[in-house]
Amino acid sequence: MKLYKLLFIFLFSSCLVYAQDLKIPLDTTIISNGSVSIKGKQVNYKAETGFQPVWDKDGKTIASLYYTYYKRTNDNKGNKRPIIYSFNGGPGSASVWMHLAYTGPKILKIDEEGYPIQPYGVKDNPNSILDVADIVYINPVNTGYSRKIADNEGKMPEDELFFGVNADIKYLASWMNTFTTRHNRWESPKYIIGESYGGTRVMGLSLELQNSQWMYLNGVILVSPADYKVLRVGGPLSSSLNLPYYTAAAWHHNALPSVLQSKDLLDILPEAEEFAINELIPALAKGGFISTADKQKIANKMSYYTGLSEKVILQQNLDVPNHFFWKELLRDKTGQTIGRLDSRYLGVDKVETGIRPDYSAELTSWLHSFTPAINHYVRNNLGFNTDVKYNVFGDVGEWDRTNDNTRDNLRQAMAQNPYLKVLTQSGYYDGATTYFSAKYSQWQIDPSGKMKDRIYFEGYRSGHMMYLRNVDLIKANEDLREFIINSSSNGKAAKY
Repeated sequence: MKLYKLLFIFLFSSCLVYAQDLKIPLDTTIISNGSVSIKGKQVNYKAETGFQPVWDKDGKTIASLYYTYYKRTNDNKGNKRPIIYSFNGGPGSASVWMHLAYTGPKILKIDEEGYPIQPYGVKDNPNSILDVADIVYINPVNTGYSRKIADNEGKMPEDELFFGVNADIKYLASWMNTFTTRHNRWESPKYIIGESYGGTRVMGLSLELQNSQWMYLNGVILVSPADYKVLRVGGPLSSSLNLPYYTAAAWHHNALPSVLQSKDLLDILPEAEEFAINELIPALAKGGFISTADKQKIANKMSYYTGLSEKVILQQNLDVPNHFFWKELLRDKTGQTIGRLDSRYLGVDKVETGIRPDYSAELTSWLHSFTPAINHYVRNNLGFNTDVKYNVFGDVGEWDRTNDNTRDNLRQAMAQNPYLKVLTQSGYYDGATTYFSAKYSQWQIDPSGKMKDRIYFEGYRSGHMMYLRNVDLIKANEDLREFIINSSSNGKAAKY
């Protein structure tokens, strides 16, 4: 009996020895090396992945951010090469999307249009911008492996330090300063790129980096940007700016009248844009006081440019919500829904009635590919092992959107820094942050028009993640490459 007790104690103690709390390292790096052929030339690189702390004003660690940093090793520019700090959006989204599908040295194994295929995994990215710039992919708190850190008493820092427009910008700017110093990149031309909510983030970072970190940028890149001065605010302006996207999505699904359907997409979008600005906004501004004749006239033209019936447009009082469009466009044709973030994707709802799709067809498709790929890639390619869950999407609580002045912050940063240029990239089939809303936001950055020659727009025949479609992956990376080269100072003084 005593022998059995001793054996039980031994086994129990062994379990205690090997049981571990689920924690992340506070400050660590893992180095690996790789090589990729980009535009027919070999690019060797060092991949560094790990954690770098976030400190509060008293120097105490309150979080640690997971990042991956790629640095080219076979050119002669060294630490004077351009560097890009890359963010995705959400808020609450990991920096996985652009990392494994757009700018990095590896991309998903997907088909030419971006749909998932098995076996899952990654392959070389022959279009990566690593030939012209080094890249660091940053995961904000609660995304990827990044987490808040408890103090010595086990108390977690307050959410308000991280989860809001201005809090997010403040701590990330400080983190970037530390990263730049640790990696000796102060002499590098610097760029920030943000997708979706990341557009809001990098607009705000442009000024925060200058005013609080004394870090001046060469470029800000907005990928399918979310501007909350327009997005989800409702009203005539916000609603009307969506109409050209309806035209694009309907064209893709052959749902427009033949006179439009027979033309190329880029030939008909200017028409839809003119209608939205010059006719639809004024009509919606009149609300219930628009005349019956004018209401009928606008409904007729909306039907012409959207593929929806005049009847349902009138039933919506000319104000057609995006979610209704996704459900309605193909209701009487195939009975399928179309995707929110990329309206090329099709979904199947339980019933054909209703005003919104049951699910986002495109997002479920993307998660097929991204989730297994990033978990495998981090462990097997980058050499980082942990039992902590990789949050493709993380909980960021009630995000504080008050005092969002990020668009004007970008204008101020441009005014203060004559080097700074801005590029927006949008997919025509993006129904979440529509391309024409992105164009409008660009128009509003600088009302004076004195800096408009430093602001650029590129559109693509795909959705929110336009880079998933191989043709657009090639073009979008080439547009980035050209932007980086053209925004180089080339020895010119920063002055007007």
